[in-house]
Amino acid sequence: MYPNSPYYHQWYHQMYQQFHPPYYSAPAASSRNHQTREIRDYGPNPLVVNIKEATKQNETFRTALWTGKHFQVTLMSLAPGEDIGLEIHPDVDQFLRVEQGQGSVKMGSRKDNLTFQTDVSDDFAIIVPAGTWHNLTNTGDTPLKLYSIYAPPNHPFGTVHQTKQDAMEAESE
Repeated sequence: MYPNSPYYHQWYHQMYQQFHPPYYSAPAASSRNHQTREIRDYGPNPLVVNIKEATKQNETFRTALWTGKHFQVTLMSLAPGEDIGLEIHPDVDQFLRVEQGQGSVKMGSRKDNLTFQTDVSDDFAIIVPAGTWHNLTNTGDTPLKLYSIYAPPNHPFGTVHQTKQDAMEAESE
């Protein structure tokens, strides 16, 4: 019917160039060239990341993965029994997602009145409105691995806190 119609096939005429992101799903390495990729703050540059694998790979209490003008992504690892620490962000909304482990989250309008409490585990999301007191405690036997999105950013670019003590000292400065 159309003897001279153009022929398109995605193998021969790719619409988009192949792009290899700076972070891959294999633990700290590219599946194509086996180059080690560090967990660090890649903001404000474009980033494609397997967030689940990056979160599970993280061994620090808190590491900023991406910091931009309007939001920030951090990775966290809480040891069994460890908590984030009761805190409030007056002007920052926060989203947390548990990738691995078990925990208990508490929230409330006052430090001494945490009326919301529930257990969380793999794949649970926690949404903390600005001005809400909150804490998350690891209640399991393995590290609790999660990532957090702050809007706007809550920590300086490049933040790495190896331990909770490091985080507390940095926040008191």
